Amino acid sequence: MAQKTGLGRGLDALIPGGERPSAAEGGPMMVAVDMLSPNPRQPRSNFASAELEDLTASIREHGVLQPLIVTPGDADGHYVLIAGERRLQAARLAGLSGVPVIIRQATDQQRLELAIIENVQRADLSPLEEAEAYRQLADDFGMSHEEIAAQVGRSRVAVTNILRLLKLPDSVKNALIEDRISEGHARSLLALPTSDAQTAALRTVLAQELNVRQTEELVRRLSGEKPPARSRPAPPPEVSELEERLRTSLGTRVNLRSGRNGGTVTIHYYSNEELDVLLARLLDD
Repeated sequence: MAQKTGLGRGLDALIPGGERPSAAEGGPMMVAVDMLSPNPRQPRSNFASAELEDLTASIREHGVLQPLIVTPGDADGHYVLIAGERRLQAARLAGLSGVPVIIRQATDQQRLELAIIENVQRADLSPLEEAEAYRQLADDFGMSHEEIAAQVGRSRVAVTNILRLLKLPDSVKNALIEDRISEGHARSLLALPTSDAQTAALRTVLAQELNVRQTEELVRRLSGEKPPARSRPAPPPEVSELEERLRTSLGTRVNLRSGRNGGTVTIHYYSNEELDVLLARLLDD
């Protein structure tokens, strides 16, 4: 049997029976769309209109091919969505009266975990939506970053870095939500110590249309860091040979730097005694 691939533990591990139960276990059944409520733990708050329109057109022609995952609600015949928010919205837009569902028992935490898994697998969550979902797992359910990472198929460092985006001021968050900056820009701005500094830097980034690398350089300048020194090109072979001859003769490191008109010779010494020896050799005392 082929090994399953996916993100985190998925439905099969979180909800016994997974997404493909046998008829005896209660396979897919039709439920009126009016009897379905959104997942209160749905981390995704924005759905791209173009994507939703394409899915609506497909569902209008072919129907809902993949059942939604639901859990029983408070009232008889009423269900709460676990996974399939976009399919449900598209089905309503397409005018369907009912959709196929698979009913599963799920805790509040499992609803959130599965919604995250579904959205992250499809790359549907924005960075801030993903961060807010992880925050809920951490704050509402006491999960560590390691536990969250194992659950959703991320590294612990990735989870921690995503969560740090929630510390940004609203000005930067809004720019990220509106796609005026990327997650890389936002991460760079986090290195500045205050919200005011981050907001000021954001204005420069937007005004000058800086890319991520340029933003990192801006943040370093604002933080008072010196730019990294550029590595010098290797000297020509004949210069390296002459430097080696001088080192052998003088017993210390010697560097030659050529210019358009001449150049410089740098002789290094590491103690006053060594300087006396060098002077004696050079002056022939």
